[in-house]
Amino acid sequence: MVGDDPGATALLAALGSGMRPAIPAAPSLRPPRVSHVMEGNLIRRVQPEYPALARQARIQGTVVLRAVVNREGTIQDLQVISGHPLLVQAAINAVRQWRYRPYFLNDQPVEVETQVMVNFSLSGG
Repeated sequence: MVGDDPGATALLAALGSGMRPAIPAAPSLRPPRVSHVMEGNLIRRVQPEYPALARQARIQGTVVLRAVVNREGTIQDLQVISGHPLLVQAAINAVRQWRYRPYFLNDQPVEVETQVMVNFSLSGG
């Protein structure tokens, strides 16, 4: 019941008087976007294993992933943007092992979102 809750009563009084109640801003759930800047912060790159079936089928190409790098520099989240289905899992497995130097904003480490491209190329004709 509203009458029993002083907070609800105050909110209703503020709304009724035309005053805007103070509502705290919701924290941003998305990390800031950083493109290609993170490439310079990469300190450990694991090369993907070329999938045997893709090699036999002579499939080449680039897998593009959206990655969230956490404050410690590890991959927190990966989503596939594009790439051949036979190459995607190998790219994900490799990129999950990548490590970055933390990205700092105002002297504080922050999560960042970046785009990662993993190239698969068959050499030797």
